[in-house]
Amino acid sequence: MEESQDSGPAPGGDAAKPSLEEAVIHGLGTVYDPEIPVSIYELGLIYDIDTNDEGDVVIAMTLTSPACPVAESLPGEVESTISAIDGVKSVKVNLVWDPPWSMEKMSEAARLECGFM
Repeated sequence: MEESQDSGPAPGGDAAKPSLEEAVIHGLGTVYDPEIPVSIYELGLIYDIDTNDEGDVVIAMTLTSPACPVAESLPGEVESTISAIDGVKSVKVNLVWDPPWSMEKMSEAARLECGFM
Protein backbone atom coordinates (compact mmCIF):
# COMPACT_ATOMS: atom_id res chain seq x y z
CA MET A 1 0.00 0.00 0.00
CA GLU A 2 1.20 3.43 -0.86
CA GLU A 3 0.57 6.36 1.38
CA SER A 4 -0.01 9.72 -0.24
CA GLN A 5 1.81 12.74 1.09
CA ASP A 6 -0.29 15.49 2.57
CA SER A 7 0.08 18.60 0.46
CA GLY A 8 -1.33 20.90 3.11
CA PRO A 9 -4.79 22.27 3.63
CA ALA A 10 -7.40 21.59 0.98
CA PRO A 11 -9.28 24.49 -0.58
CA GLY A 12 -11.58 25.95 2.05
CA GLY A 13 -8.97 25.57 4.81
CA ASP A 14 -9.59 21.95 5.91
CA ALA A 15 -6.72 19.47 5.71
CA ALA A 16 -7.48 16.55 3.41
CA LYS A 17 -8.80 13.69 5.52
CA PRO A 18 -8.78 10.09 4.31
CA SER A 19 -12.14 8.46 3.78
CA LEU A 20 -13.32 6.00 6.40
CA GLU A 21 -12.65 3.13 4.01
CA GLU A 22 -9.08 4.36 3.44
CA ALA A 23 -8.57 4.59 7.20
CA VAL A 24 -9.91 1.04 7.62
CA ILE A 25 -7.56 -0.26 4.91
CA HIS A 26 -4.66 1.47 6.65
CA GLY A 27 -5.73 -0.11 9.97
CA LEU A 28 -5.96 -3.56 8.38
CA GLY A 29 -2.41 -3.07 7.15
CA THR A 30 -1.27 -3.09 10.78
CA VAL A 31 -2.80 -6.51 11.55
CA TYR A 32 -0.42 -9.35 10.76
CA ASP A 33 -0.96 -13.05 10.37
CA PRO A 34 1.15 -14.50 13.20
CA GLU A 35 2.51 -17.31 11.01
CA ILE A 36 3.30 -15.21 7.92
CA PRO A 37 5.12 -11.87 8.31
CA VAL A 38 2.63 -10.00 6.11
CA SER A 39 -0.49 -7.96 6.91
CA ILE A 40 -3.82 -9.68 6.48
CA TYR A 41 -4.77 -7.04 3.90
CA GLU A 42 -1.72 -7.79 1.72
CA LEU A 43 -2.30 -11.53 2.19
CA GLY A 44 -5.69 -11.12 0.55
CA LEU A 45 -7.62 -12.25 3.62
CA ILE A 46 -9.95 -9.24 3.39
CA TYR A 47 -12.69 -9.92 0.85
CA ASP A 48 -14.92 -6.88 1.38
CA ILE A 49 -15.12 -3.64 3.36
CA ASP A 50 -18.42 -1.78 3.68
CA THR A 51 -18.61 1.59 5.40
CA ASN A 52 -21.34 4.18 5.72
CA ASP A 53 -21.59 7.83 6.70
CA GLU A 54 -22.65 6.90 10.24
CA GLY A 55 -19.32 5.17 10.94
CA ASP A 56 -20.50 1.58 10.65
CA VAL A 57 -17.95 -0.86 9.22
CA VAL A 58 -18.61 -4.41 8.02
CA ILE A 59 -15.64 -6.53 6.99
CA ALA A 60 -15.79 -9.89 5.24
CA MET A 61 -12.57 -11.79 5.80
CA THR A 62 -11.24 -15.30 5.57
CA LEU A 63 -8.25 -17.18 6.94
CA THR A 64 -5.60 -19.16 5.11
CA SER A 65 -7.28 -22.36 6.33
CA PRO A 66 -10.36 -23.32 8.37
CA ALA A 67 -7.92 -25.07 10.72
CA CYS A 68 -5.91 -21.85 11.20
CA PRO A 69 -4.78 -21.63 14.83
CA VAL A 70 -5.85 -17.95 15.05
CA ALA A 71 -9.41 -18.57 13.84
CA GLU A 72 -10.68 -17.65 17.31
CA SER A 73 -8.51 -14.58 17.90
CA LEU A 74 -7.78 -12.88 14.57
CA PRO A 75 -11.33 -11.63 13.82
CA GLY A 76 -11.41 -10.09 17.32
CA GLU A 77 -8.05 -8.42 16.72
CA VAL A 78 -9.40 -6.97 13.46
CA GLU A 79 -12.51 -5.72 15.26
CA SER A 80 -10.55 -4.02 18.04
CA THR A 81 -8.04 -2.46 15.62
CA ILE A 82 -10.78 -1.00 13.42
CA SER A 83 -12.88 0.10 16.41
CA ALA A 84 -9.98 2.33 17.50
CA ILE A 85 -10.10 4.35 14.26
CA ASP A 86 -11.47 7.87 14.64
CA GLY A 87 -14.95 8.05 13.15
CA VAL A 88 -15.78 4.34 13.53
CA LYS A 89 -18.99 3.80 15.47
CA SER A 90 -19.42 0.03 15.06
CA VAL A 91 -17.51 -2.88 13.53
CA LYS A 92 -18.76 -6.26 12.44
CA VAL A 93 -16.31 -8.88 11.17
CA ASN A 94 -17.81 -11.74 9.18
CA LEU A 95 -15.58 -14.79 8.76
CA VAL A 96 -16.29 -16.40 5.37
CA TRP A 97 -14.87 -19.48 3.67
CA ASP A 98 -16.20 -19.06 0.16
CA PRO A 99 -14.31 -18.54 -2.02
CA PRO A 100 -11.47 -20.35 -0.30
CA TRP A 101 -8.26 -18.36 0.16
CA SER A 102 -5.35 -19.17 -2.15
CA MET A 103 -1.91 -17.65 -2.68
CA GLU A 104 -3.23 -15.94 -5.83
CA LYS A 105 -5.13 -13.54 -3.55
CA MET A 106 -1.85 -12.19 -2.13
CA SER A 107 -0.56 -8.84 -3.32
CA GLU A 108 2.66 -8.78 -5.31
CA ALA A 109 4.41 -7.21 -2.31
CA ALA A 110 3.22 -10.04 -0.06
CA ARG A 111 4.43 -12.67 -2.52
CA LEU A 112 7.83 -10.99 -2.66
CA GLU A 113 8.00 -10.78 1.16
CA CYS A 114 7.23 -14.49 1.43
CA GLY A 115 9.65 -15.45 -1.34
CA PHE A 116 6.98 -16.70 -3.74
CA MET A 117 8.28 -14.64 -6.70
